Amino acid sequence: MAKKLIIVESPSKARTIKNFLGKEYEVIASKGHIRDLPKTSFGIKIEEDKFIPQYRVTKDHQSVAKELKEKAKKAETIYIATDEDREGEAIGFHIAHVIGKDPSSLPRIVFHEITKTAIKNALKNPRKLDIDRVNAQQARRLLDRIVGYKLSPLLNKKIQKGLSAGRVQSAALKLVVDREREIKEFIPKEYWSIEGIFKEVEGNLIKYNGKKLEKFDLKTRDEAEKIVNELKPLEYEVSKIEKKTTTTKSPAPFMTSTLQQVASSELGFSPRKTMQIAQKLYEGVKTPVGETGIITYMRTDSLNIAKEAQEAAINFIKENIGSEYAEAKTYTTKNQTAQEAHEAIRPVDVRLTPDDLKNYLSKDELKLYSLIYNRFLASQMKDAKFETQNIYLTNEKGEFKISGKKLIFDGFYKVYGKRGADTLLPEFKEGEKLKPEEIKATQHFTKPPERYTEASLIKKLESLGIGRPSTYAPTITLLQNRNYVEIKDKKLHPTEIAFNVIETLEKHFPDIVDAKFTANMEEMLDEIARGNKDWQEMLKEFYNPFMKLIEKGYEEIPSQKIAKPTGELCPECGNPLVIRKGRFGEFIACSNFPKCKYTRPIEEKEEKKVDVKCDKCGADMVIKRGKRGEFLACSNYPECKNTKPLNPPEVLEDVKCPECGGDIIKRKSRRGEFYGCGNYPKCNFISKYRPVNEKCDECGYMMAKRTYRNKEVLECIKCKARKEI
Repeated sequence: MAKKLIIVESPSKARTIKNFLGKEYEVIASKGHIRDLPKTSFGIKIEEDKFIPQYRVTKDHQSVAKELKEKAKKAETIYIATDEDREGEAIGFHIAHVIGKDPSSLPRIVFHEITKTAIKNALKNPRKLDIDRVNAQQARRLLDRIVGYKLSPLLNKKIQKGLSAGRVQSAALKLVVDREREIKEFIPKEYWSIEGIFKEVEGNLIKYNGKKLEKFDLKTRDEAEKIVNELKPLEYEVSKIEKKTTTTKSPAPFMTSTLQQVASSELGFSPRKTMQIAQKLYEGVKTPVGETGIITYMRTDSLNIAKEAQEAAINFIKENIGSEYAEAKTYTTKNQTAQEAHEAIRPVDVRLTPDDLKNYLSKDELKLYSLIYNRFLASQMKDAKFETQNIYLTNEKGEFKISGKKLIFDGFYKVYGKRGADTLLPEFKEGEKLKPEEIKATQHFTKPPERYTEASLIKKLESLGIGRPSTYAPTITLLQNRNYVEIKDKKLHPTEIAFNVIETLEKHFPDIVDAKFTANMEEMLDEIARGNKDWQEMLKEFYNPFMKLIEKGYEEIPSQKIAKPTGELCPECGNPLVIRKGRFGEFIACSNFPKCKYTRPIEEKEEKKVDVKCDKCGADMVIKRGKRGEFLACSNYPECKNTKPLNPPEVLEDVKCPECGGDIIKRKSRRGEFYGCGNYPKCNFISKYRPVNEKCDECGYMMAKRTYRNKEVLECIKCKARKEI
């Protein structure tokens, strides 16, 4: 019988740790948060300015709680081995209460990586549960419950059902809405630049009549062309040649926010997907040396690297890449509240290369591990060096500058990152005189700010101090689930209801959407975690003023729920259509929002009849508009609910499904075009690129036509082997 019990939160983590230990240890998982505030009530008892959480074992954790209690009774020693962050500390606290133990009496073991050595060392050096961290997490949970439970019903009453507000989510949503406002209000500004071509390379006019030319100085075509005509016939002298060496610094290892950003931009992973895969790599996967964790803890805001890991990286670089590339480096985070006891995200063992894991990891797991692995190696490599050259061509009227750059030492680029192509210049000599081959004027317009992507929103949240590593991905997922934002072409677009909610909160609850206020709350939570602030005091400071605003809101916020029925039914779900007010005036929407998001402009009243009969009842078909554009619907609706596409999808000629022989059809989804089998859902064949009637030389499967590195190629849909067309 096992005498020692180790309790973790994840079954896969439990399985990996169990593999490292003998029979005297039993490892069991709580399967996440075993206790929480109740879902059906406020769950906070307030007595004499004290906030007492009414925690309950969650419904789906009843059997787990029973098992934990039984195992704990039989064990001589019980170790809490949850993740080393506030959330993990709080889970450990709740586990102790569920098994009837004093949290301060149980040994707490911590580790940043799940390896045999790390677990053995942790067992030799247990500590106590950090009650300050627990209290910081309790304060966060209660704050979020207060805001969500008190403010969300107000929004539901005044605006519409299905809405929510939250400390972090509302501040994040305001950023998205504010960016959309900037885009709508943006007025393009015209400006011009002048370029001269000398020896087949282009330079920019930087001075005119002895005055430095700023970006927006030339506002019209007439101004620019006047200068072009003046400068064209003149001769220029090479007045100065500058040569210098510049460096591009090697990147820091990943922390949570930067991993999510780079995985989004380079791999196309959502923050949620990135964290799900990283969790697997941390908790344990099959490897050539058995099941083990292969990256360090993935929720961190630290850039620290353990000395042993740094030494291992330096030795690996010297042996496998070259000693001239190795350089031990330390990095510091700009975040004042970063937990420096934690480490950056790195591979557990640099000797376990991505190539070693090809046959053990899934495709996406390997992609993310490779990204983390190469970034860590790059962080311990020398900077890249470039030789830059600036040529100045001058006369009494103007001065052109030509710039060139070439790589002289690749440094960290050897393993990580994309560098631009060299811009090599022909030979110029000081004092050399020459005439331009061409001088031209180029028109430009200023561009509106870009909409946020998931990656750029995380970067903004981090820079403003809103949220923490564990909250970035869930916040963005929540905004999507609440129908506050839609992702189109990887950009976050706020919905109509998002504007209504933010406008209401800005007017009546300005602190909730204020970035500085939200960041200040995070700082106070950090102070609680450090033992410098009382968590009950913080809750009291927030609660009393907030509840006064809630009371005021019920009295003063006008109802936006008044919607006029149109007498029509929604073509997508059959519920009544109503006229609502939005930021651009009235529009027609489904009364079943947010479950159905059908909308259309109010002007569109007439249905266009077409010369097509319904194949179910024989009535005329009419053109209607849905959220994905126009479609054909039976005019006998709602008795007949038959619909069909206005423009039938393209069926590929002479190409049949390699799985079942069915037609291959070009389709559209929220993520863009793709090709699928016409026999779906019986056949699940799918291709991102256009299939062709040619087989792969490697595996014999169907090829598809795509563009790869600016070349048209054929790529195998299954094994990804490529060949040029």
